[in-house]
Amino acid sequence: MSNLVTQRLPVEFVFAPAWWNNREGITFDEDFFYHPARRVEVERRMEKALYDRWGGYGLGADHQVDHPVVGPVHLAAGYLVSEMLGCEVHYKEASPPEVVSAGRTDLSIDEESAFRSPSYARFIRLMEALKGRFGRLEGDVNWGGVLNIAMDLRGQRIFEDMYDQPAETGAFFAGIGRVIERFVGQVEQETGTSSVAVNRSVRFFRKPVYLHSECSHTMISVEDYEAFLMPIDQAWSRKHDVFGIHYCGADPHRYAGAFAKIPKLAFLDVGWGGDLKILRAALPDTFLNIRLSPVELASQTIGEIRSVVRRLVADAGYPALTGLCCVNMDEKVADEKITAILETADEMRAR
Repeated sequence: MSNLVTQRLPVEFVFAPAWWNNREGITFDEDFFYHPARRVEVERRMEKALYDRWGGYGLGADHQVDHPVVGPVHLAAGYLVSEMLGCEVHYKEASPPEVVSAGRTDLSIDEESAFRSPSYARFIRLMEALKGRFGRLEGDVNWGGVLNIAMDLRGQRIFEDMYDQPAETGAFFAGIGRVIERFVGQVEQETGTSSVAVNRSVRFFRKPVYLHSECSHTMISVEDYEAFLMPIDQAWSRKHDVFGIHYCGADPHRYAGAFAKIPKLAFLDVGWGGDLKILRAALPDTFLNIRLSPVELASQTIGEIRSVVRRLVADAGYPALTGLCCVNMDEKVADEKITAILETADEMRAR
């Protein structure tokens, strides 16, 4: 597996919209996501901001080039598939798109309607405009995850559905999975990637990573995961060359045994608080992407940050299959704390 990664102990950061708004004056209204010229201009501006601060560590390498990026690859924001399936989305100046639950009263799903929706048509127009100007497309759009989107559509009733209507719930999940797979397949066919907008760390892989977001799995039991959702992960793992799971909750180790049943699980985002030793024992060949806490980072000293990075990388057990990231830091995180993470990783690579 280690030969899939282009850099030893890669480090990646994704800043919150509040950081970009405060530091660079960037706003995140609908035009940021869908206006072709602005889509390209702002992504280049974001690259330049990263280069000015941390270019010596490889960040912001594309700051001098316009790229026809179809989605926000410098944000952590899942919105489009939920909007295609009927959710209302509010686009705001200094925060990610807010998905409003559709409040669905049943478990039916019209898969074709997602691809007839105004939001999908708007996205296609964006891609056509960018391709017409540049002759090609890059990047992708955060496609969320099956349970995440089910919650967007059904609200918390989806957890009751697993017990009250298991067969119907399984079919509902499968339908969402098919919509995701069709949408992601279309994007990847045009751009060559599927999940940079889910976690930028996948850009260090030689092949595209199909990264399934499982943020909401901290709310269910392992048994429910195995019964309802693991079959989807297993099927995707068999179908795609490089399959991964994004788990940003504090308890990914609870799923260690279940994740070990997924063939070819190449990448696992390990949420802050996850026990890396347990996960490494269960997943010896999986790239463990350590997620540092943006909340803790704001209050930690430089010395504490360096110590945490060293400890977590040691706990992961195999530096060739280990990475670091921190996602959604806001304006309260000082630049020197980001630098401390990068410097510590550099020192560890040298050793």
